[in-house]
Amino acid sequence: MINTMNDTINELTVTKSLKLLRDGFKNEFATSIFADERMTDLLQQLSSEFVETNIPLIDENHQVELAMMLLETLDIVAR
Repeated sequence: MINTMNDTINELTVTKSLKLLRDGFKNEFATSIFADERMTDLLQQLSSEFVETNIPLIDENHQVELAMMLLETLDIVAR
């Protein structure tokens, strides 16, 4: 019984510590992700795929332009 109680307290302490670390680093993490070229490449690919699938534009230049315009509206923020 005492071991179970100690384990529970330890788990709660670890969880609280991890949440404090999360809260302390979430903005830096969001900034890092948004600045990463791999994320930019991924978002460009996803926005192009979205436009191609969901918005029937025949002109490929317009598809690319719209995909980039959609991408420009994104912000990655920590909540």
